[in-house]
Amino acid sequence: MSAPAPAVRGQAFSGHNRISTQALTSLAKVAAAQALGVEPQDVRADWADDDGLLALSLVMPISIPPLPSVQLDPSRVAAAGGSIWDRTVAAKAHILATVSELSGSRLSRVDIRISGARISHGGRVQ
Repeated sequence: MSAPAPAVRGQAFSGHNRISTQALTSLAKVAAAQALGVEPQDVRADWADDDGLLALSLVMPISIPPLPSVQLDPSRVAAAGGSIWDRTVAAKAHILATVSELSGSRLSRVDIRISGARISHGGRVQ
């Protein structure tokens, strides 16, 4: 009687693995929420097929500094990560990379629609 061969890192085994849509959606919501400074429950994520790849569509608010403080000190915009447009563009790449890396799924694109703003007071979002 022979002993089973030891598992080798990276060795392929028969069978398959699947990540549920719910798990992918939860991952996408958390990645998006972290990227734009809001709570995951404020993010809506939808998936579509894009020629065999996954296209992620997000609808969410974005955190912003209080406008009176920006009027007094315009450098707060840069300190917050830039304009809403700049932050959203940067978030797309970050979300795509994070979801792809953690799930192993191949995403073609991430579309973001900003649905509102949440005022952030020193790291707290209101």
